[in-house]
Formats: sequence, structure tokens, C-alpha cells
Amino acid sequence: MIMTNSLPDRRTMYNALLSKDTSFEGIFYVGVKTTGIFCRPSCTAKKPKFENVEFFDSAKNAMLYGYRPCKLCRPLEVKGKFPEWMNPLMNEIENNPSIRIKDYDLAKRGISPHKLRRWFKDNIGMTFQSYLRTLRIGQAFGRIKEGDKVIEAALSLDYDSLSGFNAIFKKTTGFTPNSSKNKNIIQVTRILTPLGPMLAGATEKGICLLEFVDRKMIETQLDRIRKIFKAELIPGKSKYFEALSKQITEYFDGKRKEFDIPLSIDGTDFQMKTWKALLKIPYGKTVSYEHQAKIIGNHKAVRAVAKANGDNRISIIIPCHRVIGKDGSLTGYGGGIWRKQYLLDLEQKKTA
Repeated sequence: MIMTNSLPDRRTMYNALLSKDTSFEGIFYVGVKTTGIFCRPSCTAKKPKFENVEFFDSAKNAMLYGYRPCKLCRPLEVKGKFPEWMNPLMNEIENNPSIRIKDYDLAKRGISPHKLRRWFKDNIGMTFQSYLRTLRIGQAFGRIKEGDKVIEAALSLDYDSLSGFNAIFKKTTGFTPNSSKNKNIIQVTRILTPLGPMLAGATEKGICLLEFVDRKMIETQLDRIRKIFKAELIPGKSKYFEALSKQITEYFDGKRKEFDIPLSIDGTDFQMKTWKALLKIPYGKTVSYEHQAKIIGNHKAVRAVAKANGDNRISIIIPCHRVIGKDGSLTGYGGGIWRKQYLLDLEQKKTA
């Protein structure tokens, strides 16, 4: 059996398998001894007994141990990535975010509306039509923010009814179009990583959020962001997302040690000092919480430093995973200690 320090413990993985937990997609694969087949964590097949499974950190390792890929859950496909049959459609939307595509139009393109709807619900958490509406509202917000009148923004996006536009806008953002000039929107998207999907958010200034979607207290973090930036979070596009995705991929491939993407961070004076200290910790190195406290000029603030690290909303880029206990133990990582171990192993391996 292939087991690494980067995998969760067996019981955690087995419970994830029983509950079909999609947050573990790409993190582990399970081989079923009685069938010789390996699956992804969210497979809908009948669940095997605990003693009849073994876990792998990659599909490749499962196959090296003689397991065949499950035909039901197709573990060789990347979960959350656009399948090939969707690529032409998503490219069309990328080039024209305000486009309207109904079920009839999908059928003309040779795409099953039901199949598309199900993929969006499983991978994005909303229907395809909701996704299109959110993109249009994001565009409308930007136009109103830049000085367009509400009716001009509505007409530019082919809304026939101003009242209908107002209702959809408020339902999506939580405020009316007329109040847009005094409001902000944080665009959010999902980014796939070897450790599971991450939720990314961006303001006009830069990235303000990068967290694993199953992070403890993720909802608390999102609420804090809403209050700090006085903004609503809606799925959409940001000029920073392409660069972020590229740099995160390069990081996990061991080809990037430093990030140069703009960040939008805000916090108390103490939090800002703590986070800036994190940015100074070199790739492949670790420091203790005590040492970090000394760096910011307050050697007695060890617990406060640990708390501020826990409040960090931009994982990996602001590397709170590089801070460990004085005795060398791995403690205090919202994304899970096993993820912290994985990140440290990755950096130290590439440094060596």
C-alpha cells in the first residue's frame, strides 16, 4: 500500500469515502481489494469494508499496484476541470460573458441541458443558468460603478424589464443597482490543486482570499471578508485569476518559489505585522511561533501571533504553513495538519 506523510489518516479517508465527500477529490484514491478497482472518494458505488481498502496518493500509484480505474467514477479524469465536450461552450462564454444561452441553444450545440446542469451543480454549486446570470450581474455592477446609469447597464445586457433586472441584481448581490457606487463586489472562483479545490477571491486591487474549500471555519472567514471590504462575494471573473491559477500550478509543480501577484489584505496593525513577517520566511524554511513573535518585536506575543496566523486568508502565498512549534511539531493549520506537512515536504524536497 502506498502511504505518505501527506495523506490524511486511514479512518479520515474511509469516512470521507462513506460520505462521498467531494472535498477530498484529488487528495486520495481508494483501491478495493475484493474487486481490483480503484475509485475517487466521491464514487457512488457500493462502499467496501474498512479492511478491504487501501489508499493511494495518486492514480498512478494505484495502477502500479495493479488496480484498474473504476468505470463509474472515472478516477483518471480531473474532478472539477471542464470536460472536453464543455470546452467550446466555456470558450464562447469566456469571449462573451453577457451571452444568453437557453436549453434550445444548448441542444443546437449538441449539449444535453440536463447533463450540463448536473455538472455545474456537482462542480460549481449552482446551475448553468445561475452561472450565466452571475457573470452578467458582475458586468452590470462594473458598468454602474464606472458611471453608467442603471437602465443603461440593464439594456446593455439585454434585460427587457428594468424591474426584473433590479430584482435579479439584488438577489445576486444583496443590494440594489442604485447603491452600487457605494458597494463593492469580491469575485470568487475555484482553483484546482493537488490538495483539493481552493476558493479564490479578488477585489479590484488584488487577491484577498485563497482558502481550501473544506477549511475549518471557512464561513467565518467569508463573513469577515464581507465586513472588512464591505462587499458581497459572487462567482465571476477577475483580471487576477488567470495569473493566480498559473502561479499556484507552478508552485505545486516545484517551478515557483515566490509569488508576484498583487494582494489585497486588510487587518489590524498587529495582524498586518504578523502577515508581513510570514512573507519574509524563505521557501523551504520554517520558523517557530516564538521566533516570528521576535521578528515583529514582541517576543511575548506567541499566542497572539498564532491566532493572527490562523486569521490569514491567503494560504500558500502568505505562507503560514512555514511556522511550526518550538519543538518542531506541526500545529495550527486551518487547512489540516496533513496539508501543512505536504506543503513543507514539497518545499524542502525542491530546495534539496
